[in-house]
Parts: sequence; C-alpha cells; structure tokens
Amino acid sequence: MWTWVLWIFPLLFKLSLTALPAKPENISCVLYYNKNMTCTWSPEKESSPTTYTVKLTYSYGKYNRICEANSTTGASCYFLFPLVIPPDNCSIEVKAQNKDGVIKSDTTYWYLDDIVKTEPPEILSVKPVLGIKRMIQIHWKTHEIFPPGTCLDYMLRYRTINSTHWVEIKFESNYPAYNLTDLQAFTEYVIALRFMTIDSRFWSDWSQEKVGMTEEEAPHGLNLWRILRPAEMDGMRTVRLLWKKARGAPVLEKILGYNIWYFPENNIHHNETRNTTNQQLDLHLSNETYWVFVTAYNSLGESPGARLRISATQEKPFRCIEVVQAYRLKDQLVVEWKSTVPEVNKWMIEWFPDLNPELSAFSWESVSQARNWTIEQDKLKPLWCYNISVYPILQDRVGEPYSIQTYSEEGIPTEGPEAKVENIGVRTATITWKEIPKSQRNGFISNYTIFYQAEGGKEFSKTMNSGILQYDLKSLTRKTYYTVRVMASTKAGGFNGTEINFKTFSISIMEIILITSLVGGGLLMLIILTVASNLKKPNRLTHLCCPHVPNPAESSIASWHGDNLKDKLNLKEFDDSVNTEEDQILKPCPAPTDLIDKLVVNFENFLEEISTEEAGKSQKTFLGGETNEYVTSPNRPGCAPWESFEGPQTSTEIPSRKPQDTTEICSEAVEQLYYSDQSLGSNHVSEEGTPNPYLKNSVTTREFLVHEKVPEQIKEEF
Repeated sequence: MWTWVLWIFPLLFKLSLTALPAKPENISCVLYYNKNMTCTWSPEKESSPTTYTVKLTYSYGKYNRICEANSTTGASCYFLFPLVIPPDNCSIEVKAQNKDGVIKSDTTYWYLDDIVKTEPPEILSVKPVLGIKRMIQIHWKTHEIFPPGTCLDYMLRYRTINSTHWVEIKFESNYPAYNLTDLQAFTEYVIALRFMTIDSRFWSDWSQEKVGMTEEEAPHGLNLWRILRPAEMDGMRTVRLLWKKARGAPVLEKILGYNIWYFPENNIHHNETRNTTNQQLDLHLSNETYWVFVTAYNSLGESPGARLRISATQEKPFRCIEVVQAYRLKDQLVVEWKSTVPEVNKWMIEWFPDLNPELSAFSWESVSQARNWTIEQDKLKPLWCYNISVYPILQDRVGEPYSIQTYSEEGIPTEGPEAKVENIGVRTATITWKEIPKSQRNGFISNYTIFYQAEGGKEFSKTMNSGILQYDLKSLTRKTYYTVRVMASTKAGGFNGTEINFKTFSISIMEIILITSLVGGGLLMLIILTVASNLKKPNRLTHLCCPHVPNPAESSIASWHGDNLKDKLNLKEFDDSVNTEEDQILKPCPAPTDLIDKLVVNFENFLEEISTEEAGKSQKTFLGGETNEYVTSPNRPGCAPWESFEGPQTSTEIPSRKPQDTTEICSEAVEQLYYSDQSLGSNHVSEEGTPNPYLKNSVTTREFLVHEKVPEQIKEEF
C-alpha cells in the first residue's frame, strides 16, 4: 500500500505544477522618448486566464509603479511619461497569476539611455548645390528634446528613382545637413533618413522619402556596335552603326544630337563626317578596314568619343569561345561562356527573337571583366525562342561569335505533330510526322511519344528523342484496325496530335509472290512432264501439232458436175456486152446460203474442163478480146474469214484500174462470170456425173486466176 502512495505522490505533485502559469522570461523594454516605456515578455499566450502584474522601480530604487495586464490583451505593459526620464536606472519584475497559483520572473535592470528610441527626423529639402557637379544637399529637422548641437548617429539611404536598390551611409553629425556626392549627373534620387542617440541601441524609424535631382552636364559616354551586311557585286557593303548610352549613364540625360566621323585605316586623311539625331546610321563602305568615332552633345558640351574598328571583308576573325550555355536563375536568364584566350576581357552580347529578326527587335549589350551575362526575365517574352550571340573583343578586333538559342520560359506546345501512316503491311506499318512550326512549339521539343492501340485492345506507347520523325510499328495483328497518335513534349508538358486510323493487310506481297511462284512452277513442271511424255511417242505429238486434212476429192461433193452444179450454184448469166467499160466492173451481189458448197470444187479438174471446152473459141472477155479464165484460189482472200457469207462483201481491187473505178465483188459474181451462157457458152460446164475433185476443207478465200495468155492481152489493152 505505501509503495503505491510513494509512486502516486510525485505524479500528483507534477500535475499540480503544470497547472501554474509559465514563468515570464525574455523581458525587453524600450523607452519611446517623450511618450512611454513599454516592456514585453514571453510567453505571449497562456492556456488558462492569467493576470500579469509589472512592478517598475525607478529614480534609482526610490519609487515604484504597478502596471497590470492579462493574457487576453497580450504579454506587454507600458508606463507613461514623465515617470521615466533619462538618465535613470530602472528595474522590472513580472508576476503571473492564475487560479492554480502565482509565479514571478527574475528582476531585470535597465539604463534608460541605452533603451531610448527617438522619433524619426523630418527631411526639409533635397537639392543640388550650384557649381558643384553630381552632388545634392539634404536638410532635416530633429525633435525639440534634442538641443542644437547635440551629436547623434545618422543613417542615410538613397537610390535612383527607377531602381529598387538602396545605398546606405552611416555618419555622426551635430548639424542637421549632409552633402551627398559621387552621384550621376541629371539624375533623380530618392532619400530617407533615421538617427539615434549615441548611447542607445535602437534606431528611430525611417523618415518620409524625399526626391531630389543633380545638375545637368555634358553627355556621358556611348556604347558603339555594328551590323555587317554581305558585300555587293561592286565590292561595296552596308554597315549599320548602333549606339546607346553606356551603362551607368544618367537616365534623364539630354542629348541634342550625335557626330559620326569615319575613315579607312590606311588613309586617315580620306575621312567623312555625318550628323544625326537618331541612334543608328547606315554607312556604305568598301571592303577595306575602317575606323568609326561617335560622340553625343548637348548645350553643356560633348561626350567622350566611342570608337569602333570595322574589319575588312577578307580578314578572318579569331576564335576563342569554346561553349555558351543559358539557364534560368530565379527571375533572371543567365548566359555563361568559356574562352581559350585569357587576354580577352570584353564581350558583346546580341539577342533577338528567332521569329522576328527585324532590327526593331534587335538588342545588344557590352560586358567587361566577366564571362557571364544576366538579363531580367520580364524583359524577354515568355514562350519565345531567342537567338543569343557572344562576340569576343580583343583590343579593337572583333572575334568570331558563338550563337545559341534559348527560351526565357517554356510552355506546352499549342498543337501536336501531323502524322500519317506509310508502308502498311501484314504485321508492320511506318508512322511518319512533321515538325511543329516554331511559332507553335513554345519551347524545345525534348521527345516524341507514339501511342498505338488495336481495336478493342490495349494501348502501347514508344518514346523517342526529338531528332526522329518516324517509327516502325511491328508485331501487329493481321487484318486489324489500329488507332495511332503522336505527342510532342517540352519541359513543361506534351500535346497530342490528331488520331489516325489504318488497317493491316490480310496477305503480304511476299506471300502473293510465293503462291504465284508455286502455282507457276507447278504448271511449268506439268508442261515439261507432258512434253517429255509425248517425246517418247512422236506420232502422238505429230498428230497433235499437224492434224490430218481429208482429201476433198474423196468427198461426195466431188460427184457434182454438169447441170446439177449449175442448179446448186444458182449462177446468173452475163450480158453479151461484157466488153463495155461498165460491164468490166464486177458488181457486188449477196452470197447464197449454200455458198460454202459452191466453193467446194476441184481446182485442177476445173482448169482442165475450162481449157478443153473453151479451146479454139475467140470470144472476148470483159478484160480484152481473148478468153480469160478466172477461178478461185484458196490462198487469196475474197471475203473476210470472220465474216458470214451473208454479210457485206469484201472489195477486190483490179490492179489495172484507177482507184476510183475499183469496186467490191463477191465470190458468187466471179463464179457467174465463168458459168454465164453469154460469155462462156453453155457447154463449158462439165458433164453431169463427172467427179469434181476441187474440194478442200480449209478454203475460206478465193482469188482470180488468169490464163497464160491474159498478161499479153492485158498489156495490149492498156
């Protein structure tokens, strides 16, 4: 039992202690001169309502005062003037009390001269001093409690009106005035002032700001640069001179104009001068080296001259810059470079937007004794690509520049790549795309990502660097629809292009070629085997290539002769006036349906019959006076083989006639010439029953055959 009491008693005692208010610590007091003495302590807040009692003992311990506060009003208390007036020693003790008990702080001691804080001074004027350049004089007024001649510590701060950087100067003075020197001419400055007593630890607050301006003087120096244009055909070239105020020149500096003086390096006496109020000038120079000097002037004088050497066109510039890089640092763009020539300590920086190379957007600035250059980010347009060039300058020679491209701030592209599908196969396809225009990139393209997905399948992706503009899709499924899109990404993010769809083939060209080759090879082998098998039996091959043609003389038609043949042919008779010119022209006539039977005659027997029956006759034919026999020949076309015998007749041209006298004749008219009773007689036909062997199966055309005497008769006729 007693053991439990011994364990619980310290715990209860500890809980009772935690209920007391915290002991006031870190007591601090400030004497606001001619106002009050304020003291503060910690902690500032309590978990339970607490009352604070502050005891002030002053006049070296003779008197005391009580100040009360509570946890709701805060951990501070003040004593009104004139209870405490320096010089004096005071002590402060703080007692904290709540419902659970009271706790006191340690006693602190304060020397009032050390903690006094005065009111800020009032600046009366800020103005230049006549006859003294680059200086302004400040006058102010202190509190009445400080008698004239009191030595106080002062701190003055100033800046140019367009700057945020303050410059501070600390000094002691018993006179309320100060001369601020080493300023820029004709420049506005903002001034503020504060002070404290020499023994105090607390500065007064800053006074209200006042603005003053230094006096005007002759213009400051200039920075000079040039833009070289290519030489023309006559060797002349255009050089654009650019100048501006040097860094540190007065902002409000007034300039009335500029004087330009230039001459060839090898002929100083051949100089020319120009005058302008602009900050640029175009000079037309030859291809040799030139020197240029530019000065600015106003009503008070002329600035120092800025000079520049323009190298000859054939002069090769030196090279010393190894690498240039740009990066962002807080709200600035920093450009750094490395040089292989330590003697080079001056550089010229050029920058302009890549999409706007006009001179109006062209900017430049010189750098000395450094190998880096910074520019505020708000002076560059975000999402714009800039060309930055660094020129080394050794004495008066300008070296070869080193150029890079950079963005002050990158963003997501405003459009995606335009893609298309090429070389679609069974399992492969090629995706190609074009670069995004610079105006739409908003940064450097770091990579491209291809997303492709089969219809109803899982989506796949592939990422490649920015230098690749195509990708071959592999392991695709045959005869399947696919969806593809390409995304372009910068440091800020990516943007997808439009989706494209395609379908893989069901069979490839190689497969088609393979199948065709197999089928063609099989047919070739079959032909080879067939030919080889027929070579073993040559009679079969001969029969296939050259079939046997029946002899027409052995057919039943060969028995046609005499009047039966006339009846079958339905021959027409000719007029006796065959010698007339009109009758010499054979007129076309329709072919009978049995013309194929009429054509089947024996050529040899027919000639024999004609020569026998007509021997000794002197009847003239239509071609002359002699008898001419015409028969058909199977080797000369009379009617086209593909035309029906009932169709249009084919024209036969007689060589001895003129072209306009030619006409078409048909086979039946020719046969009628031979079998006509008027021209040939009625006895020229063979006896009926005499076989006519003039029969051939393959006859399709006929021609006229002339008796041996016909050529001589024709010759006499013509």
